[in-house]
Order: sequence, then structure tokens, then C-alpha cells
Amino acid sequence: MDPLETLQRELASALEEISRATMPFGKYGPQFHPPHGIPLYDLPVEYLLWFKQKGFPKGKLGQHLTLICQIKVDGAEAIFDPIRRANGGPTQLRTKRKTSWTSRDEEK
Repeated sequence: MDPLETLQRELASALEEISRATMPFGKYGPQFHPPHGIPLYDLPVEYLLWFKQKGFPKGKLGQHLTLICQIKVDGAEAIFDPIRRANGGPTQLRTKRKTSWTSRDEEK
């Protein structure tokens, strides 16, 4: 088998797994973003760079985070756009701010 074809298959397989994976712990895990945590492809690049500095987790999760970090650092994040569209768009990491108030809000 051609080495390029092997690489393409491995990347496609990794992206398939990444499309289903969520962050299992930490500030983007299920404790703060129920019920499953943030999808790995929506983790902020700053968070991934922190892991790069401190050390990625072992196993498949670490491999996925390493790949996602490299993709985002290289500016190729558009590769995740079809996955995001299929899953309803990017994950909101911040809670929505209140944009309108009533007089009852002022009494509180």
C-alpha cells in the first residue's frame, strides 16, 4: 500500500474518532459542561497549548489532543467545519449574557 494512502486512511480514522470524542475531565469536561463535556475539536487552542507545555494525557485521548493542537496551530482548523456542521455548529463555551432587563430585574 502506498505510504500516502496509509497516512490518509489513518488521518480519516483519527478524525472519525475525534468527531465523537468529548473532553472527559477538567474545565471543559462533563462537570462544567454537562452532560458529556466539550467536543475535542471545539477545545480552545490556548487550552491545548497548555497541555502541550505540561504534557498531554496518555493513550488515545493524548494522541487526539496532540493532533487537534497541531491542526489548530498550523491554521488548518477548517478541517473540523464539516464535523461541526454535522453536529449543529460550534459549541458555546461561554454562557449567554443577558441582553434585556425588566424593572423587576432592577429590584433584585
